[in-house]
Amino acid sequence: MIAPIAEMSARRMELCDEHLRAAAADMLRHDARLRDIDVRVEFSGCVAHLTGVVDNTRQLRLVRELVGRIAGVLAVWDRVEVGGRLPRILDVGCGGTKQYPENVGIDIRPGPGVDVVADLRQGIPFEDNSFDRVFAVHVLEHLVDFLPLVDECHRVLRHGGVLHVLSPWWRYVNAVADPTHVRLLDVQTFKGICERATDRVWFPLHAACDGASVFADLECAEPGAAPPSPEHLARFFD
Repeated sequence: MIAPIAEMSARRMELCDEHLRAAAADMLRHDARLRDIDVRVEFSGCVAHLTGVVDNTRQLRLVRELVGRIAGVLAVWDRVEVGGRLPRILDVGCGGTKQYPENVGIDIRPGPGVDVVADLRQGIPFEDNSFDRVFAVHVLEHLVDFLPLVDECHRVLRHGGVLHVLSPWWRYVNAVADPTHVRLLDVQTFKGICERATDRVWFPLHAACDGASVFADLECAEPGAAPPSPEHLARFFD
């Protein structure tokens, strides 16, 4: 029997953040592939937050990949300027708290962080390929059928853009304590999303669980792209 994952205490999370900052700084300083890349890494709750400037998306993907390989990293989020352009970021179901202040916030009700009022069950009111990142933080668990919203996130993302998901883990008490939660999620849920037989292909960049929440960073693949290989899926999923 597999032992359950224990929720991390606030003190342990703080210590892990300190360790991850040191590990990332050491990697940026000594990895020859990264020496000419102007990216900074901070950690909060074991989530890596990247800022800085890169010349192209290839450099950013390299940094994301290497940071994501550090043991203990739960997700890799960024606001990195690429080729002179800052990413355009959408925060779906943001409520009063956007993940970054400059994000475009959308929710069903007006609020201090809401820029656009819309019912996500009816789709996302933006054009195709109009964002570089989409955050869905504590959103999917509130939808009886969240796959249409996942598909909409794929539609509004530019190819190579990233969907960041954070939801309560199904075995944690908060997953069932909130009566507005109608779905339970696990890391394996994202394997199912990536294996769906659809033209909206997702490529997993990262997936993890900290004992209270599940995290996933999913890259929006180009139309006609091959689905992720079993070998790549095995990196994150059972």
